[in-house]
Amino acid sequence: MNIGSKIKTARNEAGLTQENAAELLGVSRQTVSNWENEKSYPDIVSVIRMSDIYNVSLDRLLKEDSSMTDGKSYIDYLEDSTNLVKSKNKLSKIILLSVYLFIWALSEIVFWFFTQPSDAMGYSLMFIWIIMPVTTFIVSMIIGKNGFFGKVKWILPIVFGIMFMLVPYSTLTFSNMEAFHTFRWPDFPMLPIGAAISFAGIALGVLISRKTKKKTVKG
Repeated sequence: MNIGSKIKTARNEAGLTQENAAELLGVSRQTVSNWENEKSYPDIVSVIRMSDIYNVSLDRLLKEDSSMTDGKSYIDYLEDSTNLVKSKNKLSKIILLSVYLFIWALSEIVFWFFTQPSDAMGYSLMFIWIIMPVTTFIVSMIIGKNGFFGKVKWILPIVFGIMFMLVPYSTLTFSNMEAFHTFRWPDFPMLPIGAAISFAGIALGVLISRKTKKKTVKG
């Protein structure tokens, strides 16, 4: 018996219509119909929820299945689906960090190629106190919301703090050192400021993610 037939049989044995099942699963009736006709396949989370709602074991739903219409077993499908999700997550991380680094690099380019000495105050306000803090917060929030980097994400505020500190040091401070032939250490208080902004963003993202999951479960 294939996965679609097993899902349909389990639903019927539970005395549920497709509309009832869809409401309990938090999906559309058409989605349930597509699963049962193998026009599409449920993800592992949906299978687990069906196991609870239909009062049927996961072994019965997942094991002893014949090949699906494309010759693969449902376990193969889940493996392919998991690999696809991992690839998408990896690409999302690369894009997200690339955007952050691009904006960071843009702050350097604007200062060294498009800013006059008289524009230092405006540059400081625009990039150091508006653009970079907002970028750091948003990128960190996306990391937290999507659970990127696992537990390592709580170390990232230190990295973002260092990057935040380097913006004024590699522009305004370095320019002054070059002009007066002196050496100055980075403005270290900037590091905890950047780290705090990043931490707040990650924490908010995690909170949003948890609330979204709770709503999904209740649905």
